[in-house]
Amino acid sequence: MSAIGQPLELACGQTLANRLMKAGLSEQLSDREHAPTRALEQLYDRWGRGGCGLIITGNVTVDRRHMAEPRNVAIEDDRDRDRLHRWARAGQRGGTRVWVQLNHPGRQANPLAGRTRPVAPSAVALDVPGAPRPRALTVGEIEAIVERFATAAAIVKDAGFDGVQLHGAHGYLISQFLSPLANLRDDDWGGDLDRRMRFPVEVLRAVRAAVGDGFAVGIKLNSADFQRGGFTEDESEHVVARLARERIDLIEISGGTFEKPAMMGSVARQSTRDREAYFLTYAERVRAHAGTVPLAVTGGFRSRSAMDQALADDACDVIGMGRPLCVDPEAAHRLLSDAGHYAAAGTPRVSARSLLGRVVDLHAADALLDVQWHTDQIHRIAAGRDPDPARSWWRTIATTAHRNGLAALSRPRRG
Repeated sequence: MSAIGQPLELACGQTLANRLMKAGLSEQLSDREHAPTRALEQLYDRWGRGGCGLIITGNVTVDRRHMAEPRNVAIEDDRDRDRLHRWARAGQRGGTRVWVQLNHPGRQANPLAGRTRPVAPSAVALDVPGAPRPRALTVGEIEAIVERFATAAAIVKDAGFDGVQLHGAHGYLISQFLSPLANLRDDDWGGDLDRRMRFPVEVLRAVRAAVGDGFAVGIKLNSADFQRGGFTEDESEHVVARLARERIDLIEISGGTFEKPAMMGSVARQSTRDREAYFLTYAERVRAHAGTVPLAVTGGFRSRSAMDQALADDACDVIGMGRPLCVDPEAAHRLLSDAGHYAAAGTPRVSARSLLGRVVDLHAADALLDVQWHTDQIHRIAAGRDPDPARSWWRTIATTAHRNGLAALSRPRRG
């Protein structure tokens, strides 16, 4: 049997049927009140039958006042329990485990979506054009957000999901607390690394206390921010070692932020691209610090040979995929059954590059287009259609403007 086909038992007692994981992808398919929809059920029914041993949902926020995108799901209380239950069952029909990715965007919140000024550890804006300056959180607000994660996790468990993943990567709130660029606090929640890592530790502990030992709890972490003066690989190693001492079932390794989108391969060296996985070298380095906690690596994997080799080398335990599953929801089945299969993703690029390159960062523009182009594919699957690999970049620009601009102007009704 291929290495990717081997089961994996987690500390909580759950067993993953194989080593393939659908990584979290922001779906933007909630209704106006940020509740799950039939479209989400249809999407996850197809992904759930696609062959992955584990599915991570996309970006469920714990505070509907602060949304990364206008139409993502929010969980603050049990008002949507029945809809959450249907969503869970849709993804589990194929025998896979389904975990909800819990998140707070912090300063990366879309102010149009929440109609609220973004909050963050410190009043430091993103280094991107037009980003608003966030308001620094009070100690009481920090403690309240910790409890929001715990409350959401308990509701997720009650709805029938198999676990939760805390989103501590890609520049969202947990990773903002870890970053010396975003966290300039001088109290118990900032300063040296021990105090900067307090927030993720407290969130993890609160979530575990809320769900008990038989429910899976994982976290997604940056290997680094890839920004001068930011969160480094050395610091990330210390965070992994600290979290591994808690009751945690899986650590997913990624990297980058909105400002430096390394998760899209923008900073990968050719030697890294040859191995396919962008963060595999770091995973090998951090393995000793993780102890017995399994590691998942997401970003860049495409061929079964590279996946099997990474597992055989003990560099990681789980292979994460995102974009390939947007253009082929059955990619996991194909990888498991065909040793030569290559799970391709779309590679859209903006046009007029020589002209646009004079005024914008093309790496950042391409990364944004890439994310939104794959979101378009997600929406096609959710509507019962097949993906469209030939979709033009300019159609994606139009749908992005609607999703993240015009759609955000319609104020959600409060339940």
